[in-house]
Amino acid sequence: MQWFWLITGIIMQSLSATCMKLSDGFSNLILTLLAFVFWAISFSIFIFVLKHFDLSYAFAIYAGAGVVFIAIIGFCYFDEPINAIKIISIILVVLGTVGLNLK
Repeated sequence: MQWFWLITGIIMQSLSATCMKLSDGFSNLILTLLAFVFWAISFSIFIFVLKHFDLSYAFAIYAGAGVVFIAIIGFCYFDEPINAIKIISIILVVLGTVGLNLK
């Protein structure tokens, strides 16, 4: 069940960042408020998750997966440019996250 909550927190973090982008610098009040709501939910869930995981383990997954999801959202929905350097960097984030979680 703790994995469900960790993944849910990551999704909420990604939704928050997406709403931040869509809010157009606080121009869209609803999306700005949604960004704060998703952010609060994400951190609340993460605090709960830390009861079941080591901090370094949980945060590496939380931050690393968030970076990967947001990069994919940027490429797919915001037409952000994608190139070899960005792909290699995403792979390095994933490898770094796995490396931090080796016991």
